[in-house]
Amino acid sequence: MQLMPLPHKTLKCGNITLDLSIPHIMGILNVTPDSFSDGGKHNGKAQAVEHAKQMIADGATVIDVGGESTRPGASPVSVDEEIRRVVPVVKELSTLNVVISIDTSQPEVIKDAVKAGAHIWNDVRALTRPHALETAASLNIPVMIMHMRGEPTTMNSLDQYDDVTADVMSELELRISDALAAGVQPENIMIDPGFGFAKNASQNLKLLNELYQLNALGYPILSALSRKRFIGEALNGADAQNRAIGSVAAHMFSIQQGACMVRAHDVKAMSDAIRMWQAMQSAV
Repeated sequence: MQLMPLPHKTLKCGNITLDLSIPHIMGILNVTPDSFSDGGKHNGKAQAVEHAKQMIADGATVIDVGGESTRPGASPVSVDEEIRRVVPVVKELSTLNVVISIDTSQPEVIKDAVKAGAHIWNDVRALTRPHALETAASLNIPVMIMHMRGEPTTMNSLDQYDDVTADVMSELELRISDALAAGVQPENIMIDPGFGFAKNASQNLKLLNELYQLNALGYPILSALSRKRFIGEALNGADAQNRAIGSVAAHMFSIQQGACMVRAHDVKAMSDAIRMWQAMQSAV
């Protein structure tokens, strides 16, 4: 692991500008019945909005709304159903002073969500769905380009790498190149190494230890490893509800290597850890 500074960049999100030289927490809001850690807990609009408000109070500056689970083996969701789950929540959240991210791969979903007040497209499939690239360019909003191979139903069989960090970087470069060629503005791109997606436990740990290398690509980094299975394996088989401390520690390792945003379930614990880190930094 190599210590790296956070980027002196900003991310324009509607009327809100995020200063990426300080760490940001993206709070996870799954409005799904089947997400691996919190499926069914917030899939009603009222419950979802209340949970979002609590995450904002706890320190989240971004709320990531997802209407389709991408856990291994997850069942696909129709576009209409995903819109039905996501858009009413976005409309409610749009009245709050928070950046709204949408965890979707469907161009139709992000277009409706942006009309309702969303700011960021967080796409685990890195704009590979039909018309995704041109949609991202035309919307002119920030996009999170994540590394994954295959689909949630097939990704666990696609974890063959010569060198996981180098291969992730080269595959991300291809997706970035396609996005730029389609007209996505470089200042709108963030990258995500895709912890847990088409990577086994040892590969995830190696990628975390070498995350600093991704700074060479020149784009801000999102680290999204909250409660992932590899953390449970490192903690002697801890289930998803008992991975908070491991997740916070791993996210802090990411921040120390230059990741300016972390996607977290346990926002209060993550916020406390960042405050402690910032206090240490200011004392140097």
